[in-house]
Amino acid sequence: MSSGRNSNEKLVSWLFETNAVRVCPKDEPFWYTSGTIGPYYINTHFLYGSEEKANSLLKIIDEVKDDKIGCPQKILELVTENYNNTAVYKALIDELCAFLLEKFDMNEVDCISGGERRDWFFSLITAKMLKKPHLTIYKDLSAVISDENGTRFIDNLNGMKVLHIADLITEASSYERAWIPAIKNLNGEMKWSVSIVDRNQGGAQLLERNGVKPHSMIYVDYNLFDTALIMGLIDLDQHDMLLRYIDNPKESMRQFLIDHPEFLENSLAADERTSQRAKLCIEKDVYQLR
Repeated sequence: MSSGRNSNEKLVSWLFETNAVRVCPKDEPFWYTSGTIGPYYINTHFLYGSEEKANSLLKIIDEVKDDKIGCPQKILELVTENYNNTAVYKALIDELCAFLLEKFDMNEVDCISGGERRDWFFSLITAKMLKKPHLTIYKDLSAVISDENGTRFIDNLNGMKVLHIADLITEASSYERAWIPAIKNLNGEMKWSVSIVDRNQGGAQLLERNGVKPHSMIYVDYNLFDTALIMGLIDLDQHDMLLRYIDNPKESMRQFLIDHPEFLENSLAADERTSQRAKLCIEKDVYQLR
């Protein structure tokens, strides 16, 4: 695999190229659904090639996921076709496979898993390339296993050691709610987790408390945005806002709203989605501005 620095630069360029990471213009933070604001969006699944391609695959997943046996093969066919036709996705999957081969003795890994829905963008094709069975986990905690013998329901993993691949880890709530219990219920053990992006919001610590060793290809931290600045993907004003946000998400955005009182006023007068989020922010007094 390429050196850490070179690899990091490639990942950063792919994240920005596909809009998987979007940084707001100066003094125009994004509204999040929770009624909070912040300077960036992360949609790791856009690394599939673009927002349009990623949304198209999500739509197909929603159409086929009720056919639990047929779903993994259908998705694998689509992601394999995309791998063969989309340079950025191919490069990412190749880098992910190299990352796994560097970090793990793959002889110790019995199975690769991925959870509904976005994990499947990355887990299915990686399992295929590394010649490992794939455990497709659904939100209702049911699971099917795919290998050279096809796909079937499984009720006992017989102590299999599982490596879970995720698109993004934030607080790891889906691991705690679904993926870890699903594997445990089947008499397997999730030993490792590899995410494409770790938002550095406590997910890795939660995994460690659950006996899972966390790894990520890239972290949302100073290093990510320092690299983006050096590469000319963001400017100094954006970089400054991002670093203040990473230091203290709530206090940095509270200070922004104090310094820019017109931002809330403009948001309330904007489109419905924005105004609803601004109203939520005011009603909940998220930033203690009263």
